[in-house]
Amino acid sequence: MAEVKEGDMKTMGDSGEDLTLANPPQDPLTRALNLNDDGFEEADLRSPGADSNVSNASNASQTALAGSIKLEEQEEEIEEEDQDMETRDLFVIVDDPEKHSGTMGTAYVTYRVLTKTTRSSFDNPEYVVRRRYQDFLWLRNKLEETQPTHLIPPLPEKHSLRRYDHFSPEFLKTRQKALNKFLMRIADHPILSFNSAFQIFLTAKAWELTAHKKQGPSVLSRMGDSMRNVAATYMLKGRSPEYTMMGEYIQTFGDKLGTINRVSERLIKESHDYITELGEYSPVFSLWSNSEVELAETMNCMADCIETCQKAVQELSDEQEQLFLPTVREYLLYADSIKSVLKKRDSIQVEYELAQEDSFKKKNEREQVKISDPSYSLGSLTGKTPDEIKEQKMAKLEKMIDEVDKQCTILQDKTDCANADLKADLDRWHKNKRKDFKDLYMGLADRQINYYEKTLSAWENVIQHLQKENADSCAKNEENKE
Repeated sequence: MAEVKEGDMKTMGDSGEDLTLANPPQDPLTRALNLNDDGFEEADLRSPGADSNVSNASNASQTALAGSIKLEEQEEEIEEEDQDMETRDLFVIVDDPEKHSGTMGTAYVTYRVLTKTTRSSFDNPEYVVRRRYQDFLWLRNKLEETQPTHLIPPLPEKHSLRRYDHFSPEFLKTRQKALNKFLMRIADHPILSFNSAFQIFLTAKAWELTAHKKQGPSVLSRMGDSMRNVAATYMLKGRSPEYTMMGEYIQTFGDKLGTINRVSERLIKESHDYITELGEYSPVFSLWSNSEVELAETMNCMADCIETCQKAVQELSDEQEQLFLPTVREYLLYADSIKSVLKKRDSIQVEYELAQEDSFKKKNEREQVKISDPSYSLGSLTGKTPDEIKEQKMAKLEKMIDEVDKQCTILQDKTDCANADLKADLDRWHKNKRKDFKDLYMGLADRQINYYEKTLSAWENVIQHLQKENADSCAKNEENKE
């Protein structure tokens, strides 16, 4: 929970967003302590010895307020989770990674996907299937194809943990968690969870899924859509400032996360070098103890301390790579996904603007026909009268205008739906982001505290040993003097 400090109070608005007050109103107790009835500072009237009492009372008031707000936020989160569990009718779990041997000596991994549901669109209440990474990739591509205006959760990159073997338990555990989160986000989505491709993914047998995967748009079609979305960014004329700000926010968000990702990777690499150095450092003291009989106990104590520190650094590094970096990279990919949806929204709006321009041109042309003289047109050579020529042109234009106006109405509805879909998905994304990053940084803080506690305890043991050695040495010297 975010800590509430004096002068920086955080509350929750009606929409669920954080509302930060730069100068929050003081609570009655603090105001009564700081001001007298005439509005003068009590500090001018009190004796110096009273300052600490008032300060303590004020701090106690602020602490109580902070604790109250944190407790309310916790209760609200618990209530929301309970409500979600009560209304949820689709549960999906990814677990049990299993290695398989393929043809030509290749190997691959499948994951068990367990589904439980009460939806009438499913024939059975429970399904168990096994899926490869490429099956998850197919699902995401199908969702992007059929739901272009919705924000599709990103998949983990195929080679995200370069340090680990792709069949190692560490890699498979991290990949399993990421795939599980991917399916859970889809299952919790009010639109994506009802997509037919998602149901096929959850229920189809392996050979049935293979048949479905063969159906789909060609590579050239997908490339054409991508190029059209890129071009839309430059052709768009009336983009709302709201979406411009949205794009700028996502760009900044991605840049900041990219920096965090690069720095974290560099720190992990440096910690690996540090672990190697500590591994060479500890045996030096162990070997030294063999030739220094009087210092043997102290040298062994130092060796144990360094070995403990090495294990603590190794544990911290592994946890950073398996727990911290995946979330950062997920939201980096989320930033790319949001940019893609914004481009698709722009593409739809460009179609609407072009249809409007076409309608405007046709209507101008109709007005020109009304005031024109068709006596010298090519139609007059066929023996038609000027009125007949004009009537024919007007009828043709009216038909074209009617068709373009219908197209404008359809594209306007499509644009409005795209805007509504994007806003709803971004609200959901911001809510998940706040929760994920709160958990991410709380976990980071806990791991750092745990690391420093272990290393501090190890060095304190060395100090206690040295103090004991020093005390024993002093006592022995006193005995020799006597």
